[in-house]
Amino acid sequence: MFNNRNYNRTFFSAPQSVTSFVAAFLEPMISVLSLLGTMAYFDEPVERAVMALCLLVFALTFPGRNRFFDSRLEAAVDITTSWVAMLLILWLCGYATSSLGFFAFRVMACWAIVTPALQWLVVLAGKSILQHRASQAHARRRAIVVGASPLGGKVARALETNPDGGTEFVGYFEDRTDARVIPEAQSKRLGGLRDVANYVYAHGIHEVYITLPLGSQPRIVELLDAVQGTTASLYFVPDVFGISIIQGRLQDINGVPVVGICETPFTGTNELVKRLSDIVLASVILVLISPILLAVAIGVKLSSPGPIIFRQKRNGLDGEEILVYKFRSMRTQDNGAVVKQAIKGDSRITPFGAFIRKTSLDELPQFINVLQGRMSIVGPRPHAVAHNEEYRQLIKAYMVRHKVRPGITGWAQVNGYRGETETIDKMQARVEYDLEYLRNWSLGLDLQIIIRTVRLMVFDRNAY
Repeated sequence: MFNNRNYNRTFFSAPQSVTSFVAAFLEPMISVLSLLGTMAYFDEPVERAVMALCLLVFALTFPGRNRFFDSRLEAAVDITTSWVAMLLILWLCGYATSSLGFFAFRVMACWAIVTPALQWLVVLAGKSILQHRASQAHARRRAIVVGASPLGGKVARALETNPDGGTEFVGYFEDRTDARVIPEAQSKRLGGLRDVANYVYAHGIHEVYITLPLGSQPRIVELLDAVQGTTASLYFVPDVFGISIIQGRLQDINGVPVVGICETPFTGTNELVKRLSDIVLASVILVLISPILLAVAIGVKLSSPGPIIFRQKRNGLDGEEILVYKFRSMRTQDNGAVVKQAIKGDSRITPFGAFIRKTSLDELPQFINVLQGRMSIVGPRPHAVAHNEEYRQLIKAYMVRHKVRPGITGWAQVNGYRGETETIDKMQARVEYDLEYLRNWSLGLDLQIIIRTVRLMVFDRNAY
């Protein structure tokens, strides 16, 4: 479902590293500088409240999304939705802390309008610079692929469709002529492995991608010895398409290089940003929805005999068992070795339970799970332990979704995979979206998911 785009992001991050670094700081810096500039324009003093707001804005927007490769319309929509979500969070924080009066309305209104416009203009400028750079033939980096296997073909196609447009794929080098060589390599075969070094030197090749199988180790060593006499950058591409790569990166363990294949995106600064945003948002939301919690609790109690809160065992971070809270919506409570999913017209669901399931009000107690550190506001939805034991045997990389804390809402849910998953194909699609979230997490993506979830609470027809 996502192979080509993810392959680009995983294996060709080096040519885009500068662009990604700039994008990470661009949105936070524009947001903060725009606020300070607006304060200066209206001749307002920069006091402690303003400095605290600057720090909060920077934390909520870092790292920024790389929008340079999006279309102009996609960038505008993404910037607008992310900014509106951020303003809503800031307003909730200000309302909960009674600090809205510290800021002049005209300053905040001007800042709210100017900032997304500046962000979009900077993105347009960045896109123009990248397009101009890509249009200059002498500025493009020339690349070859060593190995004309299906893996080599994937690398070549990824190079040709790479959105930064700064790489030109020249051709293949391969010794074999048997059926294992892909057909498209016939017209672009430049020679054998012994010809690589001379060709790189003579034609100014910048990048060499080695896609030979590990069984060809002597040939790889010989090739590396030869090509290292040139100035070309060397990349070894392991055949890992049978593995779902999550946050693939090279690490150093006391001088030993290690290639990460499956890793959580929440390490270092990302972990701090994710946890702080969860704590702040969950605290503010619980304060605001406390009357709703009380009303739903009364409704559950009056609707049928039984406890108000239903505690179910789920698998959390790293597969550890956790207790997840929900308002009880059924007459029975399945929490054993066999758990039957709710289906449309399920007789176990009470009339009031159907209402709170439809509107997702039954999920509200999970904000307490977020404060406890068991869950996150956004992440893969936790399934019953019994379901995990079933699907981990049927769906490849199913348990990888447990590399992060489960969420109240998730990328799969806002893309139509909410409610019953009556077929393996639907569960497979849900898992694919969960893995896509892990590969591409950002705080901006979390905010988009939250906004789309609010809309689904009113208009969704898939929950029952």
